[in-house]
Amino acid sequence: MLKIYGAPICKNCVESKQKLDELGLEYEYIDITASTANLKAFLALRDTLPQYESVKAEGRIGIPTFVWDDGSVTLDTGWLENGGFCTDC
Repeated sequence: MLKIYGAPICKNCVESKQKLDELGLEYEYIDITASTANLKAFLALRDTLPQYESVKAEGRIGIPTFVWDDGSVTLDTGWLENGGFCTDC
């Protein structure tokens, strides 16, 4: 199942969740502000994957983050506009 790491105070996260709901896609939402365990799980991704290098260099957090069943990760929300199909994952 698709996982999305995000926070309710992040406009892009809220919009991404709304779009997933509109498309009827199944996903697990992980609010990184809800618990230390959720934050640690997100930071484990952020601190080890190359997808976050530019994000960290710009001082951004890197949410929303989408993690697919096969373990691939994208921070790009553009796939949501393609009918829910990730073209670069």
